[in-house]
Amino acid sequence: MSWMLRPEDLPDLARGAALLGTGGGGDPHIGRLMVAEAMRRHGPVTVLDPDEVADGSFVIPTAMMGAPTVMVEKIPRGDEAVLSLRALERHLGRTADATMPIECGGINSMIPLVVAATTGLPVVDADGMGRAFPELQMETFGVYGVPGSPMVVSGDHGESVLIDTGADNRRMEWLARGATIRMGGAALIAEYAMSGAEVKRTAVPNTLSLGLTLGRAIREAREQLRDPISALAEALAPTLYAHLRVLFAGKVTDVERRTVDGFARGRARFTSFDGGSTLRTEFQNENLVAEVDGEVVCIVPDLICVLEAESAEPITAESLRYGQRVVVVGISTPEIMRTPEALATFGPSCFGLDRPFLPVEAEAREWRVWL
Repeated sequence: MSWMLRPEDLPDLARGAALLGTGGGGDPHIGRLMVAEAMRRHGPVTVLDPDEVADGSFVIPTAMMGAPTVMVEKIPRGDEAVLSLRALERHLGRTADATMPIECGGINSMIPLVVAATTGLPVVDADGMGRAFPELQMETFGVYGVPGSPMVVSGDHGESVLIDTGADNRRMEWLARGATIRMGGAALIAEYAMSGAEVKRTAVPNTLSLGLTLGRAIREAREQLRDPISALAEALAPTLYAHLRVLFAGKVTDVERRTVDGFARGRARFTSFDGGSTLRTEFQNENLVAEVDGEVVCIVPDLICVLEAESAEPITAESLRYGQRVVVVGISTPEIMRTPEALATFGPSCFGLDRPFLPVEAEAREWRVWL
């Protein structure tokens, strides 16, 4: 069933999107402010359940591309994503019936809402990553046969670049990354244009409403003086993301972070409160692998989320700081993201990790909590 997203929903959605961004996806706070301003000018946004999208509808996803660290200082002008959508419509000779996120984490849960509010288009409650990933070919859309190009990349000086690599989504990513770097490290895009039938076949469903549900669960648990991480686990249990595991609790003791080739890359180290164990993470925009005392406890595409220890507020990779007290959780991804085809597109080997994928809920693993 379709529903209306209103300004008062945005803080909860931004919190849930930060969680689903698994450390990356860009700062949703910036996106929330952009959506709030667009709604102030144009009104609330209609969100469509993917099952309600007509098979013949034409859907153009919109998003931000670039290193999340850049977004801290280089805030979008605000109209770049609409410019990309309009340019792609002109090239394809067809007008969009709706827009949609390419990922549900971080700022990219928000960019399609800016587009929807500004243009009056509805936004589909689904996406192509089920979390956040750093590269454009890492989409369930592409895994199941939808080409990413033609696509448009737009910068904050009004410039746009049209890229068409046919079915080669990897080359599309490579060319778009180069254009984005030359636009200052962050740009706004329109890509993966598809039919409503393709949305239903290839997208991860109901992830905008999931983000809103998770953000609300954290807030309400804090207001009721309940454990917000237990509330998160309860909220996830009936969804496609059914399993949450606490991986570690401790404090941040080291962060190495750099912007390279258009990505925020680095690693972080966490020490347990008793000083007896260490968690290490690696990230490329998003957290990719978590190891406790040398043992892998969660790995991409499952979600590795760093939360503030008392409030469960999600902490992005660019916001990690020495001394923060945190709890790190792993969250299972939907089955559509765990098929052999999906793992060949965004599994561990796609990030140079010489480790197999092991589901975070695997019963063979012994779980410990360092509190």
